[in-house]
Amino acid sequence: MMRRLPVIPTIVVTLAAATMVALGFWQLGRKEEKEALLATFARNAADTGVRDFSAVEPSLATYRRVRLDCRSPSGWNAVAGRSASGRSGYVHRYDCGVFAGDGQAASPVVGEIGWSPGPQQPSFAGGEIVGRLAQSGEGYKIVSEDGLAGLEPSAQPDPRDLPNNHLAYAGQWFFFALTALVIYWLALRRRWRDRGRDQGRDRG
Repeated sequence: MMRRLPVIPTIVVTLAAATMVALGFWQLGRKEEKEALLATFARNAADTGVRDFSAVEPSLATYRRVRLDCRSPSGWNAVAGRSASGRSGYVHRYDCGVFAGDGQAASPVVGEIGWSPGPQQPSFAGGEIVGRLAQSGEGYKIVSEDGLAGLEPSAQPDPRDLPNNHLAYAGQWFFFALTALVIYWLALRRRWRDRGRDQGRDRG
């Protein structure tokens, strides 16, 4: 006896599984893009030269050593962070303004001037900051290599700390697709079995 598939539920489950598989392959593509980006960041981090912030494109210079004249600092805040030696405490940041060099979009830049055990505001009147460039919210931050205003140096940003979870996400989508198909197949088998049992009773 030919077993008929319910049309609408089968279409819905098939489309859902196909969407999940497509999302899995999309995550695999994102994984390759992230690996290429991390390789670029690693090359930037290996470059020991110092460049003026105004002469670089921040999105391409992330993790390079850059120099910025933070001449009019404002908007101080202290956030939890670590020192260069790994101690827990607070890192101190000042808004250094919005900058746009040749070919750059305007980007807000924060200067992270150092670390201390407590959150008390340091006295920072401004000056040159030299350190690694990293993304910070919608803009960028430059983490000073030297503790300024009497602070200790804070930990420099490291591209090795960035996660690359796209392979795990891809695996999850493939697993969800397989699970949906298996559950639907088991539901169909149960439906066919119950229908066969009912037909047997009718014949009896």
